[in-house]
Amino acid sequence: MKPVPTLALLATLAAVPALAQDAPPNAPNQQPAFDGQTRAPALSDVQVQQQTVISGLENPWGMALLPDGGWLITEKPGRMRLFQNGQLSEPLTGLPDVDARGQGGLLDVAVADDFAQTRRVWFSFAEPRDGGKNATAVATGTLSQDGTAIEGAKVIFQQQPAWDSDKHYGSRLVFDNDGMLFVTTGERSNMDSRPLAQDVNTHMGKVLRIDPETGRGLSTNPFANGGGQPEIWSWGHRNLQSAALDSQGRLWTVEHGAKGGDELNRPESGKNYGWPTITYGVEYSGKTIGQGLTAAEGMEQPVYYWDPVIAPSGMAFYEGEMFPEMRGDALIGGLKSSSVVRLKMEGDRVAGQQHLAEGIGRVRDVAVAPDGAIMVLTDARDGALVRLSR
Repeated sequence: MKPVPTLALLATLAAVPALAQDAPPNAPNQQPAFDGQTRAPALSDVQVQQQTVISGLENPWGMALLPDGGWLITEKPGRMRLFQNGQLSEPLTGLPDVDARGQGGLLDVAVADDFAQTRRVWFSFAEPRDGGKNATAVATGTLSQDGTAIEGAKVIFQQQPAWDSDKHYGSRLVFDNDGMLFVTTGERSNMDSRPLAQDVNTHMGKVLRIDPETGRGLSTNPFANGGGQPEIWSWGHRNLQSAALDSQGRLWTVEHGAKGGDELNRPESGKNYGWPTITYGVEYSGKTIGQGLTAAEGMEQPVYYWDPVIAPSGMAFYEGEMFPEMRGDALIGGLKSSSVVRLKMEGDRVAGQQHLAEGIGRVRDVAVAPDGAIMVLTDARDGALVRLSR
């Protein structure tokens, strides 16, 4: 391992109300389906200090906390590193080739509760396929005892169909309380692939729930007995890059909208979340998306949405000791907002919003350290792991 390149840069940042709350929506004629579905009241009661723990990471994407307090960190070009005892490793060997064009590359990483015994690691990536196509894949392997390699890596899940696109891979990995693995995917962005988010015979624009050993769908999934892909949990999603369990063990996700329409959802088994038939916001061109519908029978409303967008990536629910006033709050990375977006939850509704560490950079992932500090990955050619604390 080599010493961490940078270990200092302290700055006290007062978390101020979200500027986007004052900006006009991109779709001013759209109305929320219920009170509090968007533009929640601003919170301003938490301040953080910012410390750069690691600099010089190339477009870091995901991180996983290890039982000894170390972190596995992925970098988009196809590298995974181990940060342990204040040192950052060289890239681990043994990883598969990735398609790093556009939004692809090596993406999320996760470990299960038994890592101390098994040293098993799961990771997602944009997998090259025949004919220049690609798709999201999930692989697993074992972290070597000396922390230099992923041994015995094998692909357990391949999104179908592959597509000629370099966008919308989704790709968060979350273990549920039963040890099964949630995988989020995107609908690959192209106009001809978009409708496949509504097609349950594909893995496009879905939340999937799979056996982490085999990659297969589970007998409790909605299409286990036919009618759709057996791995599917929910569908009608655009590009899911945020996912986390709450204290009750329930999955929450945040997906990218277009120009407006970022969505917070609590995906439930067998439910349709609407994309692209219903959505808030508009096309990047400013045109109406589809027929401009924001609601339809048989399709779920988001718990909350943003217009303008925050461009969400990464998510954690805060249950630490350092910020007791934030316990139970959702923390979401904001790429466009350059902040960690804090949502105060009351039941299953958003009661308030605050942007922490505004100006920190494009936040790609968020996690909570054992001491309750908030760990943030910033997505840049010279990206960083940053610690937010009292």
